[in-house]
Amino acid sequence: MSESYAGQQIVGIDLHRRRSVIVRMTEAGEHLETVRILNDRERLAAVMAQAGESPEVVLEATYGWYWAADALAELGAKVHLAHPLGVKMFSYRRVKNDQRDAADLADLLRMGRLPEAWIAPPATRELRHWVRHRAKL
Repeated sequence: MSESYAGQQIVGIDLHRRRSVIVRMTEAGEHLETVRILNDRERLAAVMAQAGESPEVVLEATYGWYWAADALAELGAKVHLAHPLGVKMFSYRRVKNDQRDAADLADLLRMGRLPEAWIAPPATRELRHWVRHRAKL
């Protein structure tokens, strides 16, 4: 169900290598929409267009998060990166699925309890890449 909402939106993304689950909610925690997409900048932009102006977006620091964080920032979103060890507390749940993971990330951000990781700027990420490459030689 996709609802129109004019206020600030919180978006949680459970990012995987090929696909992602995106959950949009209000600042009060009301669920607006859950969308499953294939990872593609255009599809991500289409979904984020529904999130209004300057949404707060959270995704977990997993393999390949760079492209999504960069694309979201270009779209005007305020991007937050969840520290993977800090969100391990949800592993005890009986019901664990991508939609719940995305909603939990959004809830943590909404409540101000998100354990954040640093989002390195692109220049720093490139330097890290070359240092790792050189270390492997």
